[in-house]
Amino acid sequence: MATRKNSTDDPLAPLTLAVGQEDLLLDRAVREVVAAARAADPDTDVRDLTPDQLQPGTLAELTSPSLFSERKVVVVRNAQDLSADSVKDVKAYLGMPAEEIILVLLHAGGAKGKALLDAARKAGAREVQCPKMTKPADRLAFVRGEFRGLGRSATPGATEALVDAIGSDLRELASAVTQLCADVEGTVDEAVVGRYYTGRAEASSFTVADRAVEGRAAEALEALRWSLSTGVAPVLITSALAQGVRSIGKLASAPRGARPADLARDLGMPPWKIDRVRQQMRGWSADGVATALRAIAEADAGVKGGGDDPEYALEKAVVAVARAARPGRS
Repeated sequence: MATRKNSTDDPLAPLTLAVGQEDLLLDRAVREVVAAARAADPDTDVRDLTPDQLQPGTLAELTSPSLFSERKVVVVRNAQDLSADSVKDVKAYLGMPAEEIILVLLHAGGAKGKALLDAARKAGAREVQCPKMTKPADRLAFVRGEFRGLGRSATPGATEALVDAIGSDLRELASAVTQLCADVEGTVDEAVVGRYYTGRAEASSFTVADRAVEGRAAEALEALRWSLSTGVAPVLITSALAQGVRSIGKLASAPRGARPADLARDLGMPPWKIDRVRQQMRGWSADGVATALRAIAEADAGVKGGGDDPEYALEKAVVAVARAARPGRS
């Protein structure tokens, strides 16, 4: 979620600097300022400008004193792309900000346009961090924050399942949280998320894999048939199975006693997934991993044209994986 870098948390501050490349968070930073301004003055005028719209002299015109002393919010997007002349105008304004004017600068935060970024910070800007969330742990934290922001709670399994199902798009994640909170009473759990979002190919294929590597053959086959009936591509299922078994193999060969954070870094998994795989790997052996991977490879060849019945090939692979997870059981 967007975070503040300093203690000034007044959206009516004369200057807000939103730094980062996450569009949802940048838009929220703007909306927060506009909402606060219009709460103070419903007639607040909002000007939302791109770099090509902020020509030399435009900022001075927009921020010049008004006969009616109207409150105004001036938003400048992609400030790192402003022309040199426009940057001069903005820097000059920062030295003498106008009353009743709130300037909001959206900056990507990189080396481009850094002089303007530094000038805004030196001027005492209220800063909101809006970084791209590239790590699964960051997206989990975002989802938890969305639930908290709506006054609701969700189990760890629910937040993990939602991120697994939706992926990396924060807008979709935020929308999903809002939908769940509107439709469901009480704590949102993994079962609720499953009912709403297992129709997605990614979610349903990973459900098949999770049940299989846990040795729950009947549930895995049920999930497999449901996935295929809803149009999930068989290759996605073999891919999910392979990923699940490989994760178990990686964790099984990792040093004992290592911290989850260290394992996550070394194995390329988010920390929450380390905990999940640890639970799934009970009963697995090195031979079981090898057997399961061979079965999955055969199924993969089958679904890619090497066999006459892709569904049967997948069923065989699912059963083989489940048996490898629970050796000695049928």
